[in-house]
Amino acid sequence: MSTLRALARAQALAAGRAQPVATVRHLHLAERPLVVVPLTMAGEANAPLAALVGAAPDEARLLTVAQPRNRDQRLRFASELAEIVLPFLDEHRGATEAVPVDRGRDVRHRYVDAPQVVVPNPAGVTFLRLLGRAIRFRRVDGDHPVPPSVPLLGQWLTFFAERAEHPGSATTVALTEALSLHWATGQSVVEDLHLPALLGWIDPPPGQDGPTASALAEDPDRWPPAGPTTDPEFDNKVLAPAMAAYDATEGDPRAREAAYAHLTGLLRGQLAPTWDLVWRGLSLLRTLPAGARVAGRFTGDRDSFTGYCEHVDAGGGPQPSRDGAVAAAARLHRLERALTSYAVQRAYDDPLVMAEYRLTGEAFVGEVTLADPHRIDDTGKRPVLRPRIQVVTEESVAVPVGAVLYSPTRPGQKARVVYLTRTDSGTEVVLELSGGMGRGRTAAPGTVPEVGERLCYTTLTDTFLPAAAFPAPEETPWTHGGPPVTSAAPTAGVPVEDPGRVGATR
Repeated sequence: MSTLRALARAQALAAGRAQPVATVRHLHLAERPLVVVPLTMAGEANAPLAALVGAAPDEARLLTVAQPRNRDQRLRFASELAEIVLPFLDEHRGATEAVPVDRGRDVRHRYVDAPQVVVPNPAGVTFLRLLGRAIRFRRVDGDHPVPPSVPLLGQWLTFFAERAEHPGSATTVALTEALSLHWATGQSVVEDLHLPALLGWIDPPPGQDGPTASALAEDPDRWPPAGPTTDPEFDNKVLAPAMAAYDATEGDPRAREAAYAHLTGLLRGQLAPTWDLVWRGLSLLRTLPAGARVAGRFTGDRDSFTGYCEHVDAGGGPQPSRDGAVAAAARLHRLERALTSYAVQRAYDDPLVMAEYRLTGEAFVGEVTLADPHRIDDTGKRPVLRPRIQVVTEESVAVPVGAVLYSPTRPGQKARVVYLTRTDSGTEVVLELSGGMGRGRTAAPGTVPEVGERLCYTTLTDTFLPAAAFPAPEETPWTHGGPPVTSAAPTAGVPVEDPGRVGATR
């Protein structure tokens, strides 16, 4: 936890209300996200019990599994979920736009929109990942066949789970993480995973403060757990007798229908409060204006969605149970690059985030006191425009002479530190500018900071990070397992017909 985040938590505790730690929203929010509130049976490996699914507050559809230990009922649940998810995906496969590639010599097309799935917390993402793994290898012929929509749903659930790991992606949103990114509460990080308690701090009911609202949120009768795990008291005293009553109606259709209706009502009562909280949390996030670079990150989501649609349309197989050595290394490299870029973009978009780097000396804010916008450097083979400015700051500057700095207001311009002079009133920093001023020997208007302008400079840069070179999968050295035998076959020893089995890496 950073120093400023810890300070914000202390202030939240003193004030009795969550404190904002962002001035803009660092997340794209779709107009119609698909909200999934899952519930699983305790003691079973990701056995779905129920789910509320819908793309609007008044469009909630309840899916239930009366007996989660029954494989056929679990697969029926997956089939019903596919009837919702797959048409939702098709809604985003409409208009496309042309994107120039290969320096304009060719074009590719991508969808102008991409789907967004919202779950209450990170455990909901795990539910999607495990359910996707359990059904994406199911066969549509042979023994125990399933409808083609079931394995297709498994592929897409795996896609959503994998995008949740991508820093800055808005394809799959765990709401507690999204809220915690923008507000700091006076409770622990673990307690922030409880959606009712978290919203109690951020938006307490009238007449209550954060501690009071979060304490009331711990009552499972009033606010059932946000899932997917059910409350033990509910399991023992309510759910178990209802499921036993349902099982006892075997052979009596009328009694079974009544028992199923009773069980469905109980499960809806467990999920409805969380459903309302999710939409309330999304409304709170919408009150923040989107950051300047949010749209660019969403473009990456659209690229990813388009690419996987093309893979599915071409008859591509499901994701492998485990990545090979080269694929795993390449994936890790992509995530690391995305994490670095995401951190920089958030700092550039948000002065509260940049304040973290100002505190450590990696960034500073100062006023331009001198400027020479017409300076020409003629020490090289040809004269080039190299203006210099002097920035005076009262903040700590922990960068050496020769370091290259960047300003969020002029991200395409480099500023090399020429001199550092520490005085009693602060630090004088002389910077030599290059780039972002046009191609002539006269800087374009507004490209060189003027005297009196207040600027932020930092070592953070959002410049392009080239991808690393990896060997082809068939050239994997023996020290890393050798070439892969198959690309999508499930791991040996894991029965694909058991949708409750877990244990693979995805």
